Amino acid sequence: MNDNNKPGGNGSPPNNDFKLFMRIIIFSLIVTFGMHLLSTSMVSKMNQEIKYSEFIQMVKDDEVSQVEIQSDRILIYPKPKDNTPYIGNYYYTGYIKDDNLLPLLDEHNVDYSSPVQENSIFMLFIMEWVLPICLWGLLFMFLGRFLMKKMGGGGIMGVGKSNAKIYMQKETGVTFADVAGQDEAKESLEEIIDFLHNPAKYAAIGAKQPRGALLVGPPGTGKTLLAKAVAGEANVTFMSLTGSDFVEMFVGVGASRVRDLFKQAQENAPCIVFIDEIDAIGKSRDNAINGGGNDEREQTLNQLLSEMDGFDSSKAVVVLAATNRPEVLDKALLRPGRFDRRIIVEKPDLIGREKILQVHAAKVKLGNDVDFKKIALATSGAVGADLANMVNEAALRAVRMGRSEVLQEDLMEAVEVVIAGKEKKDRIMSEKEKRIVAFHEVGHALAAAKQKNTQPVQKITIVPRTMGALGYTMQMPEEEHYLMTRDEIISEIVVLLAGRSAEEVEFGLVTTGASNDIERASQLARSMISQYGMSETFDMMALESVQNRYLDGRAVSNCGDITMAQLDQEVLAIIKECHAKAVEIISDNKKALVKISEYLIEKETITGEEFMDILKECDEPQETPENSTEEAITDNKEENS
Repeated sequence: MNDNNKPGGNGSPPNNDFKLFMRIIIFSLIVTFGMHLLSTSMVSKMNQEIKYSEFIQMVKDDEVSQVEIQSDRILIYPKPKDNTPYIGNYYYTGYIKDDNLLPLLDEHNVDYSSPVQENSIFMLFIMEWVLPICLWGLLFMFLGRFLMKKMGGGGIMGVGKSNAKIYMQKETGVTFADVAGQDEAKESLEEIIDFLHNPAKYAAIGAKQPRGALLVGPPGTGKTLLAKAVAGEANVTFMSLTGSDFVEMFVGVGASRVRDLFKQAQENAPCIVFIDEIDAIGKSRDNAINGGGNDEREQTLNQLLSEMDGFDSSKAVVVLAATNRPEVLDKALLRPGRFDRRIIVEKPDLIGREKILQVHAAKVKLGNDVDFKKIALATSGAVGADLANMVNEAALRAVRMGRSEVLQEDLMEAVEVVIAGKEKKDRIMSEKEKRIVAFHEVGHALAAAKQKNTQPVQKITIVPRTMGALGYTMQMPEEEHYLMTRDEIISEIVVLLAGRSAEEVEFGLVTTGASNDIERASQLARSMISQYGMSETFDMMALESVQNRYLDGRAVSNCGDITMAQLDQEVLAIIKECHAKAVEIISDNKKALVKISEYLIEKETITGEEFMDILKECDEPQETPENSTEEAITDNKEENS
């Protein structure tokens, strides 16, 4: 996809503006310096003043060759000495009305003249003051317009103009073929494309096209890509900008830009207007939600509401917007007649992730062993941006390894790089810490293998990663699940607590390495009671609600302090129950724990197949000397009988 944005004829490219700006600065400096030299040379004629009496004495002593009588002064040119050209300053004295001056000059053969002085003084004033001021004024005006254009206003007179990027037909470079894993969202947008192609068909039956569609979903799911694909499929003008583009330091600029945006949209109809991150200007005007009012943002929102109500729907202008915070949007923005449709762009499912991987790997040379389904299974919860990053990381790794194609191991390593970070080969742990980490990770794996409703172990490693993990156990589901039972959640909590339990059983101590496991286990136990209704005490009472579902998913309490204290007690009971079960599993499989951990310490990384092979060996009943003797006596008795 080509992301080069082309301006829609709003001025010259920024690079040319900068070059022109530098040329004007250099030219202004040269002209100003030249004027300064010129004015200095003119003033130098008058830089030595003498008294009028001294001037008369110089004339009487025949030391003056020429006199220039001006309106306010007399310029005196002395005779050169020894018939050599005179090099130096001239003299001047104030003008005094003297009737004897001219006869005296004639008597001593002094040439005199009186040119028109007003013009030269006027020109001197123009060159020394007016021209530099005008030149610098033009320079600062151009500088102001240049800076305003960089700020998005296009100059003082264009500060309220929209700076939307305009993509003409087919210039978005994106179609629905470039968007995978969002079949439902594409289906909802296909009707908008058909309307842009055939608006008369809908007008004939009396149907009205929805004025706007709001794309809602987590970051990285492809909301912006979908909007560009709609424009690419419809072959219409695509105007793209973000909500923050409307916000400016001057009050009223945002509203002016909204007006200009819709004016441009109707002039370029049929077209699609896409406002990304609309929550920047579309937040609810309720002060309790916003934490205070904002006149500029509210004016911009009011103007947007007015424009969406007022523009002619028959001109085939469709407004698309995207946000990952729909709960903060103003209700007036979401009512029918404005953003009529809400299109959910969720995280892709298993099939969707597989298709997304195929799209991003279309231009990558792949080996014969690549299995996208396995990669999709290992990336549950990943969005399109994550999967694109994984494919690129795999290609980079293949190049580093000196291969000409990407193999399955490159893709699996890329998954781990995105999830846990790169391997920290320079971090050297002591033998004691290495053993603790190994037993910890094998504890997770044993709890997963010895319980039902758990995911199979794919890999165990004690190689540190850049995101802080000293080791980890990777599990891969056999199929994707959308629901979890209470037993499955309990099993997951047991797996999380089994790492710390293995440290307790083997070493009789606890370390800080289980902090993330404890946090995740506590959150799961809390969600069971407060959100999922899996408690006999509270039954199906909702004690917490989720805010910012598409971002951090933060839970907010809906109950009082006494109820929260009871909730904490319920969570503690679940944690204690799961902890005891984890210790029991580890204790019952102590032999396997030690054997697999020793093997892991030696290899540092083992696969799920290696783990299961050793576990099966430890689970098989082995013959003891006592059992062998008893079997031999029994056989002898049977023979004697």
